[in-house]
Amino acid sequence: MDAFRIFIVEDDPWYADLIRYTLAQNPDFELEKYGSGRDCLAQLHKRPSLVTVDVQLPDMDGKELLARIKSQSPGTAVLVISGQEDINTAVELLKEGAFDYIVKDDNARSRLWNAVRLFRENHQLREENAQLWERVGKKFDFSNILIGDSKGIRKAFAMMEKAVTSQITVSVTGETGTGKELVAKAIHYNSDRKKYPFVAVNIGAIPADLLESELFGHEKGAFTGAVSRRTGYFEDAHRGTLFLDEIAEMDLNMQTRFLRVLQEREVRRVGGSQPVKVDVRVITATHKNLAEEVSKGNFRADLFYRLMGLPIHLIPLKERGNDIMKLALHFAETYCRENKLMKATFTEEAVSKLMGYHYPGNVRELKAVIELAIILSEDGVIRPQHISFVPVETAPEDVILELTLDEHIRRIILRSLRKNDHNPTLVARELGISRPTVYRYMKELKL
Repeated sequence: MDAFRIFIVEDDPWYADLIRYTLAQNPDFELEKYGSGRDCLAQLHKRPSLVTVDVQLPDMDGKELLARIKSQSPGTAVLVISGQEDINTAVELLKEGAFDYIVKDDNARSRLWNAVRLFRENHQLREENAQLWERVGKKFDFSNILIGDSKGIRKAFAMMEKAVTSQITVSVTGETGTGKELVAKAIHYNSDRKKYPFVAVNIGAIPADLLESELFGHEKGAFTGAVSRRTGYFEDAHRGTLFLDEIAEMDLNMQTRFLRVLQEREVRRVGGSQPVKVDVRVITATHKNLAEEVSKGNFRADLFYRLMGLPIHLIPLKERGNDIMKLALHFAETYCRENKLMKATFTEEAVSKLMGYHYPGNVRELKAVIELAIILSEDGVIRPQHISFVPVETAPEDVILELTLDEHIRRIILRSLRKNDHNPTLVARELGISRPTVYRYMKELKL
C-alpha cells in the first residue's frame, strides 16, 4: 500500500507546526510543510493523499490553490483551514471539491484529527476495493477461464471480447461441463457492470409453478406461504448480469411472461399491480439446440430470436486436441498448490491415456479425474493406473458429473474390490497405490 502523504500548506510557521504536531501522532503519516501555494504545486508530482490548505496565502487564495490541485492531481483530497468562520466561503469551497472546512478556533485540532482519521479510513477502504476488483479482474481474465489455444477456443475468446464492449444479450451453448457459467462470469466481471451483482439461476432446477415467483418476486399474501414481500432474481441483478442456465427448460407459458419482461425492461411481482423497472443484462446458456426446440414447438420463436444476440459456442473437450493436456497440467498445478502437495508430473503413458479418452463430462470431468489421480499417485508421478474414468453406462451423465471427489474414489475402490474378490493386495497392485492406502480409503469411506 502506498504511503499516506500529507502536504501542510500554511504561511504562518507557528500554525504549520501546530498542524504538523497534531497529525504526527500517527507515525504512518508522511508530513511535508510548504509556506506558499507555488511551493506546494511544485511538489505535486509526489502525489500526496491529502493537502491541508490555508484560505489566505501570500501568492494565491485557497480557492485558486484548490482548483489547481484538483486539476493537476485529481486523486488528492483537499482540506481547507481558515482563520474566519465565513459560511458562504465554506459552502463555495466545498462545492469546488474540498472534502472539509475547518475554522482555526479552540476545537480546530480535534476536528482536524478526526477529519483526517476518517478520510484515512475511507482512503484505505477505497484502496482495498480497488485491489479487490483488480484481483477479480485477474481471476476472470479470459485466459484464466478458457485455457487452451485450439481453434474453437480462440473463436470463443473473440466473441467474448465483443460481448464485453457491448450490452447485447449473449447466448452460450455447449455440452454439459464445458464451462458455460464461467464464460458468463468472465463477460460480467470484464464489463462495465462488474461492480454490480452477477446472479446465476438454473432454470431446470426450479419447479415450473415456482419459476415466476423466483424470477419476478412476489408480494405478501400473493399465494399460500407468501408471508412477506420477496424480490425476484431480476431485481436482485439490477444494474448487473442475470445468467439463466438451461433456458430450454422454461415452459411455454413462462416464456411468454419472460419475453414481455425483456421487451418492457420491467417486472411485475406475483400479486403486485405496479411494474418495477429493471436494468439487467441477460446471458443464457443451454446444452440443447434451441433452433431444434423451436421446430419441435418446445420454445417460442420470438423469444429464441430475442435471446440469440451474440452466440458463443463452446466445443466439447474431445475436439480440443492438445488443450486436454494444457488443462490437465493447469488442474494438477492448481490442486497441488491449494493442498500443499509436491508438483505432479505425468508419464508418457499417462499422457496417452488422457489424450485418448472422449470425456463425456468435458472439462468438469477432466478436473475430477486429475484431482483423483494426484491423490492416488502418492509420489507425485501420475501413471496410467492412477487415471480412472467412470464408465458412462453405470449412471446417467448428470449423476456422474455431480459426484464429489470422495464419491468418485469410493466408486473406483469399490469396483476394484469387487473385481479382485476384496483382496486389498490385488487392489493396490491394480490401482498402483500402497496396501496401507487401500486400507485407509476402506476405513475413511466405510467400505
